[in-house]
This record gives sequence, C-alpha cells and structure tokens, in this order.
Amino acid sequence: MTQASYYDTSTWDPRDVVAGGNRMVPVTTPIGDFRVWTRRVGTNPDLKVLLLHGGPGATDELYEPFDLWLPPEGVEYYYYDQLGSYRSDRPTDPSLWDLGRFVDEVDQVRRALGLDASNLVLLGQSWGGLLALEYALHHQEHLKGLVISNMMSSAPAYNAYAHDVLMPAMDQEALAEIQRLEATGATDDPRYEELLMEHHYQQHVCRFPPDEWPEPAVRSLAHINPDVYVPMQGPSELGLSGSLETWDRSGDLGRITVPTLTIGATHDTMDPEYMRWMAEQLPNGRYLHCPDGSHLSQFDDPTHYFPGLLDFLKSL
Repeated sequence: MTQASYYDTSTWDPRDVVAGGNRMVPVTTPIGDFRVWTRRVGTNPDLKVLLLHGGPGATDELYEPFDLWLPPEGVEYYYYDQLGSYRSDRPTDPSLWDLGRFVDEVDQVRRALGLDASNLVLLGQSWGGLLALEYALHHQEHLKGLVISNMMSSAPAYNAYAHDVLMPAMDQEALAEIQRLEATGATDDPRYEELLMEHHYQQHVCRFPPDEWPEPAVRSLAHINPDVYVPMQGPSELGLSGSLETWDRSGDLGRITVPTLTIGATHDTMDPEYMRWMAEQLPNGRYLHCPDGSHLSQFDDPTHYFPGLLDFLKSL
C-alpha cells in the first residue's frame, strides 16, 4: 500500500470513527454575527490542540492524517473551518478578509471552546501558520505552546525564495506559460492547473503523482473559497501577491516566549533553512525538519512529521 492509498478516505469518513463532536461556534464581526464549524477529537484536560488550516479559504480537511497519529497518544484536538471556509458560514463582504479580524475570530473560538494557557497549543500550517504566529504576538498569554508548520515569518522572504530558488529550477517554458496565464487573468484555465500540477505541486506541495494524491488533499483543494483566497494570497501560486504581500514578523519573533515548534521540509515551497533560523530567534524555539516532505508534510513525510510533533507536544 502506498502512502497515498493509506490516506484514501473515499469510502469512509474519519470523522465517523473518531471520538468527538461537531459544534458551530458563533463569532462576532464588524458587519454582523456568523458561525464557524469546529469538531473535537479526543479528551485531554491538559493538552488541547486547535488546528488552523491553510489558504486562506482552504479547509480543515488537510488535517485528516492527524486522526491516525494523535488519538493513540491521547491528544485532544479541534478541527476548525475559518469564516468563509467550507463548513462555516461564507459571507461575501470582502471587508471580512482581513488579518486582524481573523486573529479576533481565533480568540473568539478559543474562548468558546474553553481553551486557555493551561492546555492550548495553537497549530497552524501555511496561512494557518501565519495566523498562529500573528495570534501569538497579540495573545500569547492564552497559549501553552505554538506550532508554526510550513510557513515563513516574512512574505517578502518567501517571495524571494520562490523567485530565486524555486522558479529557476522549473522548466522555463512551463514557467513562462504559467506566468503568461497569470498576467492575463486566466488562472481558471484548466491548462494553468495542469502546468502547476506537473511543474510545481507534485514537487513542492504534495510529492505524489497527480493520480495518487491523497484524497483529503484533493477534496480540500476542491473546497477552497477563491473569494477569500485570491484577495489575500493573490492569484499566483508562486508567491504571495495579495493583501498579505508585505506581511513580515521576523523582527518580532523574539517577543514570542511560549514554547514554539517550527516545521520545515526539504522540498517545501517555504525555505526550510529560514524555518530553522526562525526557531533560533524564538526564546523557546525548536525546529523539526522533514527530509522527505514538501508543503503538506503530514501526507508525504508523516514518519518524520508526526513523531517530531508528538515529541514536542509531550514535552509541554
């Protein structure tokens, strides 16, 4: 059985076979009240992990491999679709897609779920890692620990890595066509996704052939909300060009004093050496490297990702 087939949930839903319960959590925003979807798995009064998914506008489904690793270790954790994502309310007002408002939303969810500094570990991957870092800078007094997975602390540094390292290694004719489609606003052209899958995704996002991608990863990408993703991330998959383009918290890492794990991977879209450097700037930082992984290391390098993550959680 390949790793991809191991994560094939096309015939079953892991949410039906793990302990926990769904809960719609109310959140207040500047334009009104909405609800976001959460699900608890497991019970542990001293160790509760709140999962912040990527995107923005993607889904919690990318965390389904956690169901294979965390329950046997007694870790309680929470799936959570942010406002605008899949199972949560999906308002259309673009003023809601603001980093500060998302930070406030996470804090409202934290309070509603009864999470605090005695038990809460905030884990975010990609955009979720950016959001987790930003939350820690505003509210670390509510955290027991922090995990920043596959996300650099500087959008300009990420863009430089994409431009200086990832793009030169690509097939240059394919890259030129990708950039032409982006420049003309044709990112909904099937050719755009075809080129990205062949020349970027299967090298740096999830290292499986296209027809062997883990089913939860395929499902999550199908459920992404472009009305949230494009304004914040930007239309290009080769760097940040939306409202987050100038975000940079590298100079503030020393302010985060709670135990923090950064996770990087050899083949990631994010520079793994930068992730290691981040851990060195954090007063209580630790770095976990996934030598066989990419951006979704929980799928393509689980044998390094999860033992390292669990070791960190147990150390708390």
